[in-house]
Formats: sequence, structure tokens, C-alpha cells
Amino acid sequence: MSKTKSIKLDSLSFQNIMNEDSELIPLMTPEDEEIINNESVPEILSILPLRNTVLFPGVVIPITAGRDKSIQLIQDANKGDKIIGVVAQRNEDVEEPTLKDIHTTGVVAQILRVLKMPDGNTTIIIQGKKRFEIDQIIEDKPYLKATVKEAVEERTIVDEKEFEAIIESIKELALEIIKENPMLPSEASFAIKNIHSNSFLVNFIASNMDLSVMQKQVILEKDNLKERALLILKNLNKELQKLQLKNDIQSKTREDLDQQQREYYLHQQLKTIQEELGGVSNDQELEEMQQQAKSKKWNKEVGDTFSKELNRLKRMNPQAAEYGLQRSYLELLLELPWGEYSVDKFDLKRATKILDRDHFGLEKVKERIIEYLAVLKLKGDMKSPILCLYGPPGVGKTSLGKSIAESLGRKYVRMSLGGLRDEAEIRGHRKTYIGAMPGRLIQNLKKAGTSNPVFVLDEIDKLGQSHQGDPSSAMLEVLDPEQNTSFYDNYLEVGYDLSKVLFIATANNLSQIPWALRDRMEIINVTGYTIEEKVEIAKKHLLPKQLKEHGLTAKDLQLGKQQIEQIVEGYTRESGVRGLEKHIAKVVRFAAKSVALEEEYDVVLSSEKVEEILGAPRNRDKYEHNDVAGVVTGLAWTSVGGDILFIESILSKGKGVLSITGNLGTVMKESATIAMQYIKSNAEEFGINQDILDKYNVHIHVPEGATPKDGPSAGITMLTSLVSSFTQRKVKNKLAMTGEITLRGKVLPVGGIKEKILAAKRANIKEIILCEDNKKDILEIKESYLKGLKFHYVTDMKQVIDVALTKQKVTNAKKLI
Repeated sequence: MSKTKSIKLDSLSFQNIMNEDSELIPLMTPEDEEIINNESVPEILSILPLRNTVLFPGVVIPITAGRDKSIQLIQDANKGDKIIGVVAQRNEDVEEPTLKDIHTTGVVAQILRVLKMPDGNTTIIIQGKKRFEIDQIIEDKPYLKATVKEAVEERTIVDEKEFEAIIESIKELALEIIKENPMLPSEASFAIKNIHSNSFLVNFIASNMDLSVMQKQVILEKDNLKERALLILKNLNKELQKLQLKNDIQSKTREDLDQQQREYYLHQQLKTIQEELGGVSNDQELEEMQQQAKSKKWNKEVGDTFSKELNRLKRMNPQAAEYGLQRSYLELLLELPWGEYSVDKFDLKRATKILDRDHFGLEKVKERIIEYLAVLKLKGDMKSPILCLYGPPGVGKTSLGKSIAESLGRKYVRMSLGGLRDEAEIRGHRKTYIGAMPGRLIQNLKKAGTSNPVFVLDEIDKLGQSHQGDPSSAMLEVLDPEQNTSFYDNYLEVGYDLSKVLFIATANNLSQIPWALRDRMEIINVTGYTIEEKVEIAKKHLLPKQLKEHGLTAKDLQLGKQQIEQIVEGYTRESGVRGLEKHIAKVVRFAAKSVALEEEYDVVLSSEKVEEILGAPRNRDKYEHNDVAGVVTGLAWTSVGGDILFIESILSKGKGVLSITGNLGTVMKESATIAMQYIKSNAEEFGINQDILDKYNVHIHVPEGATPKDGPSAGITMLTSLVSSFTQRKVKNKLAMTGEITLRGKVLPVGGIKEKILAAKRANIKEIILCEDNKKDILEIKESYLKGLKFHYVTDMKQVIDVALTKQKVTNAKKLI
């Protein structure tokens, strides 16, 4: 079937058409309305579906029919009584509508004239009569036929004055709209003024309003004339407001358009002058951009976006504010390294040499990098893993990125995330904003010039949150190998492939990284250095670097192994080597000053001279004597590496009250409470008199009260301290311990074992008590780290006491009972 469509034409225009044909159809008179009201609705009607219009009672409109079924219906009706049923389609795209595709409320129509148009279509002029409702379809071939019933028309008006006021308002608004809208002929106001039937006025205006088919259908289905009139009044108000606003805007912008035209003509003249002077016009620059685009290796989506945005730029006035923004966007698209990749170097031996040259130790990290290179060499392509190096400050996490980039032959990019709180720093701003720019990822890739650099995301654990969004959530897409093949930047607005980028994140504290982000990364622990390693790092890297930075050579200053070890032990307290480098720099500055002043000095510095330059060494937390009961050495993990921790407990006469001080967190306080309760329930096994527990208060203190401390790993240390105080037994000499305790007497494993062992070695500890489950952590540590240490592995608290306490009483032991 071909299409059936309606031509929107007001009744006055239709009359003009009829006048040209020498036959005038007048506007409806009250007598005409009475005749229509007295007509009956046939029981069976041929149904003509209309695509894009709604017929109202009394209104005359032309309809152009193109569908075969519609033409057949019109021909048959025209030969007969010329009466048909007209309904609106729910969806104008349906070619052969059925009952579910049409509205059930329609209007009985009389065919006034059938016209054959030059294009072969049939145009009919029809007039609406009465509303009807479809009961059921009885035929669908050759066209729809249905049984119908008349739709009830409620004409009773309760308040005549109110209804008359509504009709007057409708007339006034209609006349105002005709006046405001230049598209409507002024003769339309004559038609409105000459309509004397209220119901026809309502239907006439409803038919000619600029409303959708659905909105007109809602008006048609209203049974009450007053409700129909109110609905029309509401829509007329909206239409008038839109027209007034439109006219205001046009009057305001007409002057601006005149100014823009003037600027355009001036710009055209300027362009001609530039070309005469041999300069480059905007058109030439845009042509150059188009030529550059041909050499880009971007996909179809990016190419289509560039072409569309370039065409938009060509249509813009160069003096417009948006011109610069649009041009900046296109320049970014051209400058980004779409599909540009540096060639990876797969010489694994060379890569190993570079990593060993730049970093001492860090065997696990180096091994993982070599594994990555090996797989890349064999497979030729792989999704880049997201490596996360975590550990204390100053151990070389960030500088590893440079070495990896050099060994791979890739560009190196570093992006600091510390304190970053705005999500737009990652994803960019939408280019509709003033001062919009792409995110820092895209900016750095533009600087790198390749799409596969080594990208170091520094301090990823220090991403902040604010009202401007959560940057860590924005990083989820960046650091997911399954998603970052099409990273969406708000400014760029097209996907960018990050899958070839080797991301390396660094962090000091894993607990501060959101779990979803941590799950996307491969965690590699970069632990602290031993004193021996620090000495080697200082000799091979730090001292030569500082000499070069201060304009000296190895002939101007020499530090022996003993002096470097003196600086490490006496002046630094860290897992990394950043503080060590600062102190070496201070020593080098002494030599630089002496050279500059031409003073005599010893090139080979003695230990005494080092102490003179750096001042008195700091009092390190070395292991103390064990002559006092209740003082036990524990091992702790901090963000700057391992440390030793002293737990002190003392008894005083009272009622068995437990006091805890030392700026301790909730978990550490709970460990003290658990230790105390366990001792009370097992006092006899530890040889403790129950009267002591009832008649003495216990005070536990952890020195350095200004430093916050928390965690479960001091549990067995607190237990040992309490038992030592209650029994006045000595703690074994040069012993330290770490482990969590439970009320059942079990010892649980803890983390940070390597850092704690390094702290124990620095403090001259000889024996360490650990949970049996921590034995696997010890097996992963290099033999050189464990030299001179003896380990005791325990599973319950009784074993801890058996190992930690001697049978000997302390000097000046208190007699408690």
C-alpha cells in the first residue's frame, strides 16, 4: 500500500481554494450545526486511517491519499453516500494499520469533492460531522470496515457565564497569535470573528493549532465541551508565550546578525589582503590540517569525528569566540600519537644490565620485568600488565620506571597523583566549558609522541576525594586491561587505546588504595635495604651523583665503607636511601666549600671529621639491657619501614585496674586487654599468685607517646611484658618479637616481616620470636638478610613465655605478696 497523508490547511485557506473553483463553502452557521447534530451515525463505516492529522466535527480539510486501499475506499464512497469514518493512526510508519494501530475514537466525514492531482495522487476534501467510537472491525479487505457507535457529547453547561468567558478568552488568544505569527494570513482573524457557534469555534481552533497528532487526539476524545475548551485555552496560552519569546529573541538578535555580517565582509577583505601580501589565510591553514589528517593512523570513528569537526570549523566566523576552542580541539586530534608505537627492544641481557646498573637489590622487581620482556618477545603482543610497586619512601620505586623505559626502548612518562582531587584531571573537561582541556593522561601521551610509553603513576595511594569527584574511581578504567582499549576522555570524546601503555603505579601504603583499584594491579613489594645494601648503594650511586651535582670528582672527596656505615647508622632512620643521600650531600658540600675557598682539607674523610660535619649522631633505638621487669622489645611496621618498639608495664597497689597509655589505637588497646584476660585465666600455669592480680593495678605504656600506634602485632609483646611484671622474671637478652594473640591462647601471623627483621638487625637484636605461619615469609628473604639472627617459631602464648622469659629474677625484684 502507498502512503496516506494529510495536508495541514486552515479552513479559510481551503475556502480560498474553493473560490478559485467558483464554489464557496461558507463557515459553519448555527443552522449548519443543527443539521449535523440531527444526523445519525451509521452502524457500519468504512474506516480511513490518517497518518499525521486529526479531523474535528464541522471542520473542512483536504486529504491526499496515496495508499491503494485508501484510494479504493474513496472511490467506493464517492460513488455511494460519500460518508466515511476518519481516524488517526497511532504510528504513522505503519503501512497497513489494523485495529491496534489506530485510535478508536474518530469522526464521521462527508466527501465534498475528489480531485485528481498532477502527481497521480488523489486529493479529497472532507468535512467532519460527528464523533464515533469503533466497536469492532468486521472487514479488512479491500479496506477496513467496522461497526461503530456515536460518541456521547456532553453539551450541558452548568455555569454559562464561565463558559462564555472561556470562549471569549479563546477568541482573544487566537486573534493575538494570528497577529504575532507572520506565517498566518491576517484574513484568519476575519474567520475567527465570524464563527458564531461555540462548539465549531473550539473544533476549528483545535484543528488548526500547532499540536502533535497525539495532543489533538486527546482533545478530540474529550466528551465535555467545556473540558475541551479549557484544554485548548491552555495550549493557546503556551503557543502565545512561545511566539512572544521567539519574536523578542529575533528582535534582539537582528542587530547582532547585522554586526556579524559586517564582520564577515571585513574578514573577507582582510583575507584578500593577507593573500596579496603572501601571508597564510585561515582557509590555507584548514587545508593544511586536512592534509595532515590523511597521514594519521586513526580508526574510522576518529576520522569521521575529525572531518565533521573540521567542516564545522570551516563554517564558523574566525572572529567568533568558539573558533579558537574548536581549532584547539582539532589540533589536539592531530597531535595525539594515534597508532604510533615505538619498537620494543628484546635484548634481555642488556635489560638485566641496565636494571642492575641503576638499582642495587630489588631482585623480585627485576625478575618480574625480565619475565614481562620475555613473554613480549615470544608472543609479539600482549595486554600490558598494571604493575604496582609498593614499599617505604626512598627505595627506588619511581626511578625503576626510567630504567624499565630505557631497557624497553620506550618513552618515559611520569604523572604524580599525590593530592589529586579532581576527577577531570584524569578524564578531562567537556569542551563546552570555558578553559576546557584534556585529562593529564591524554596530555602526557601527546608529549610522549607514542601510544606505548612506560607510564609511571606516582603515589597512587595518595589520590584524594572532593566534591569535584573521585579520581580513584576514574582510574578504574585506565588500569583495567579489559577496558582501557577504548579510554574515554571527556574533552576528546572518542575512545583512545591505552592497552599498549606499560603502567607502573607506586604506593607507600596499600591499605589506602580502594580495593577495586588494587584488584586491577599486580602488587610487587619493594622492601627496604639492609645496612650493607645501603653502603653499596651509597658507594656506587649516591656519592658519584652528589659529586657530579656539586662540580667535584672522585679526586676531591673519598668516603670509606666505615664512614658510610657510620652515616647510615648514626644519622638515618629509614628503609630507603633518601635521607642517606641528603647527609652525603652535606658532606660533599663541605668539600665543595673547601675547594672553592682554597682551604686545605683531608680528601679521605675520617670518622671524626664526618661527625664534625654532620654533628653528633642521633640516639638510635638500640636494644637496652634486660635488668628491669616488664620491658620487652617488639617489632613494628611503619610507612617508612620497620622499627623496634618498647612495651613497658608496671604494677602498683590497687584493685586490679588496667591502664593503657602511649597514643595507642583501638586494636592495640584490645591486644592489651586480651593479654590481661588470658593471664588472669591461666595465672597458675604462669606461676602467678591470684592475689597479685586482684590487689595490684597494671599500667602498660608504649614510649614515644606523641606518635600514633595501632595494629595487632604487639600482642605477644604485651603478654610477655605483663607476665614479666607479675613474676619479676628477666626477659631474655637481645630478644624481640611480633605476633597477634587470641583469647584461646593462639599466636597469629602478622605482616611486614622483612622490614621488621631489618629493624631488628639495626637494633643489634640476636633472637626473634615469630608465629609458625610466618616461617614461609622468612624463607622468601635472602640469606644475607638473616645472617646473625636466630628465629623461634611458636603457635601459642605458653611457648612465647617459655622462650622469652628466663628463670632468673631481675635485680631488685619487687616482693609483691
